Amino acid sequence: MEPITGKALVLACSAIGAGLAMIAGIGPGIGQGFAAGKGAEAVGRQPEAQGDIIKTMLLGAAVAETTGIYGLVIALILLFANPLIKLLG
Repeated sequence: MEPITGKALVLACSAIGAGLAMIAGIGPGIGQGFAAGKGAEAVGRQPEAQGDIIKTMLLGAAVAETTGIYGLVIALILLFANPLIKLLG
């Protein structure tokens, strides 16, 4: 069995970190589903306010989605543009 080198350890930890960063996609998915359900419920109760409800719901969904996108960007950086590998290389 070969000893683990510094580069291999950084790659392994980066893969684990990328997986953990992708867990950040769970929260926005749940939140957006909840918001869409409540938005549909609100439109059902007050159809005349549909425009305002949809605008507010879409703004909230866009803000929630940024969390998932940030997690994806961090995961991609860890996997494909890892600055720590360049330090060891």
